[in-house]
Amino acid sequence: MKRDIYKRLLEWKDNSLRKPLILKGARQTGKTYLLREFGQKEFESVAYFNFEEEPALKGLFADSLNPEKILEKLSIYSEKNIKPNKTLIFFDEIQESPRTLTSLKYFSELSQKYHIVSAGSLLGIQIEGGSSFPVGKVSFLDLYPFSFGEFLSGLGKKKLRGLLETVSELKPVEDIFHQELIEDLKLYFYVGGMPEAIKRYNAGKDLKKVREVHEEILQGYLDDFGKHTSKPEAIKLVNTWQAIPVQLAKENKKFKYSEISKYARAREYNNIITWLESAGLVYKSYQIEVPKLPLGGYRKENIFKLFLLDVGLLGAMLKLSPKSIIEGNALFSEYNGAYTENFVAQELIASGFRDLYYWASKATAEVDFLVLYEDKIYPLEVKAGTGRRKKSLKIYGRFYDSVLSMATARNFKQDGEIHNYPLYAVKKFPGLSRT
Repeated sequence: MKRDIYKRLLEWKDNSLRKPLILKGARQTGKTYLLREFGQKEFESVAYFNFEEEPALKGLFADSLNPEKILEKLSIYSEKNIKPNKTLIFFDEIQESPRTLTSLKYFSELSQKYHIVSAGSLLGIQIEGGSSFPVGKVSFLDLYPFSFGEFLSGLGKKKLRGLLETVSELKPVEDIFHQELIEDLKLYFYVGGMPEAIKRYNAGKDLKKVREVHEEILQGYLDDFGKHTSKPEAIKLVNTWQAIPVQLAKENKKFKYSEISKYARAREYNNIITWLESAGLVYKSYQIEVPKLPLGGYRKENIFKLFLLDVGLLGAMLKLSPKSIIEGNALFSEYNGAYTENFVAQELIASGFRDLYYWASKATAEVDFLVLYEDKIYPLEVKAGTGRRKKSLKIYGRFYDSVLSMATARNFKQDGEIHNYPLYAVKKFPGLSRT
């Protein structure tokens, strides 16, 4: 299953000014598979080194970090000739070897001759906290779970996805395609975007087997909490992680420390949430009271929502039943629209909107997302199902001059001053609303 990010890898390969590349992403998003496939298709050979599976590799970096000497050692260790511009050098689970991460600084000096990529689970943690990180000497790409568009391609529906990509105005698509996309979106809400879950679904269309994959992934995350942190921190991580779906399922999705524990305080848990963010497991959306530029300057540090990296995993944690897929559009409003809002957050992140914000005006109104696009702020209200209530958007519109948009289960439509984006096409937002 090809990923959209593949073309970014090709651009990196052909860039004469390239640096060693670090592919970031949460566990089980497909980093290893993607880079190995890239190497096999685009290079004569792949020199693959996994620092978790082969701890002895760390010894090759214990002394000199001279890249030529290290390449010679790696060639001997792997019994493989590492050829300039012909071999992709892949350091996997690089977070297990801080010296290897540091060595990328020196490999950057040879980057016009050698193609070097690296990846690793919890690599974001190492980057955030590691003093040995080679600042300015590497390039980054982020790999997320499959977006809905990638999911369609993974199901073999490339033409249907192509139809979506050709949409250039808020004009309804044919109803037969709209209904098919809605059904596919409901399936995505259950299966999610983790590669192994999609692969398991394609293998037999057995949703119970898909859920088993989700459970395995979730257990892997819990294992990481205990493996990579102290016992007190691991307990806080588990409690915080398990509190997120419960809080998203409430009408007020604002994250509350008191929901973790009666005695929980922000100062105790801020580092825990930062850990989850750095690991790629959650996305934080800050409340904005005044939507002005720069948005980050007006965010409330202590008021935010937390979304999970994948809607399929959210469903597993909330024990979503497979029956929900066939019960009309009820799934979109399940748990107070938790899946719908989490899905939109995922799609915005995958579209390049790395910083999420929402607007609230005391107790009178709340708009689910604000995005900065071409130096303008665009609000987006997310409605479960075919809901048409626009109160919050209209209140926003009274105070601020902006194009107003909604994401619902309805087709593309311009309804007076409101621009409606189908949930399955939220990645088109706000491109069709430019003024």
